[in-house]
Amino acid sequence: MASRRVPYVLQSLSLRKRSFRSFQCLYSSRKASTFNGMTELSEDVDPLSSMQTPGPSEEHRASFDPIARSRRRKTPLPSSRYKFRSPKYYRGPLHPHQPPPATDPDSREFIPGPFSLPRLQQTYHSTVAPDLLTLMYKHHPPGTLPGPSEPRLRSWDGSSPYHKNRPLRGPRGGPTLLLLRRPITFRNIPRLEKIHVHSFLKGAGSDAAHLQVAGMIMQAITNVRATVFRAKHTITNFDLRKGNPCSVGVELRGEDMYNFLAKVTEVVMPRIKEYKGVWGKSGDSSGDIAWRFGSETVGTFPEIEINYDAYPPKMIPEIHIIVCTTATNDKDARLLLSSMGVPFHGKHIN
Repeated sequence: MASRRVPYVLQSLSLRKRSFRSFQCLYSSRKASTFNGMTELSEDVDPLSSMQTPGPSEEHRASFDPIARSRRRKTPLPSSRYKFRSPKYYRGPLHPHQPPPATDPDSREFIPGPFSLPRLQQTYHSTVAPDLLTLMYKHHPPGTLPGPSEPRLRSWDGSSPYHKNRPLRGPRGGPTLLLLRRPITFRNIPRLEKIHVHSFLKGAGSDAAHLQVAGMIMQAITNVRATVFRAKHTITNFDLRKGNPCSVGVELRGEDMYNFLAKVTEVVMPRIKEYKGVWGKSGDSSGDIAWRFGSETVGTFPEIEINYDAYPPKMIPEIHIIVCTTATNDKDARLLLSSMGVPFHGKHIN
């Protein structure tokens, strides 16, 4: 049986109606008490409103032509009106002139892109990264903390009274304190950071053609213009003089980095006869792996092979490739590169 009560909506409407009447009576009484004060204030207030100002006339509208005015202007406008030049250097957070971030088009460090998605990068995000997370993940049950870690620096045994104020001893095996390996999660999966391609030229001191040929080859295989490096010291055995150019190199990031590594693993390395792979000890214990290619191997790059006659065979240099990753040890970096197609041989040192 349906309820005979008045619906809640009707009740609210009736309440609103009564409250509005009471508010209207209260407002009228307040208005009567403050009418004299408002009359005094209205004498100092301009009765005209800015919304009632007349618009432009028809003659003004017809004569307004910004395009024709810009064409009649014979001299350009001063650059200070429309051009912004960001500061070149960052001089601290309190400096009044702050450079924009690198992602801002007005920044001097802005690089447009990316314009494509390399296949190796797409494979990393879809296949390699989940596999690395599965292999490196170490689970801790909820509510539990990982066990205490061993101290990285050793203390003195106290056999001498001079041990009291000495600093802690370094790690065993060497004076270098290695990087910490943080637990691998989905936030810090190892990935490629940059690739350095470097070539030392022995004959650059006597013949500048070695620099030109090496720069052309470096730009052809990496798609980045090479940078010339000069000797910092004089070494007689290597025929080096301080200040003379001695090598060329490039730094690859983003699309060029993935395209170069894919070309090396899929085209160049399979063409090397009886190639065992990268030496397992090649690493700096900080996640960077390096190897070299001889001049004969450099000639097998597709960009060099298609136009081999443009480069003198005796001037084709050997190159050193240094792959920098976000891993903090060689084991994780080697596992990352192995999943991308780089072979390794020999004893692995982690």
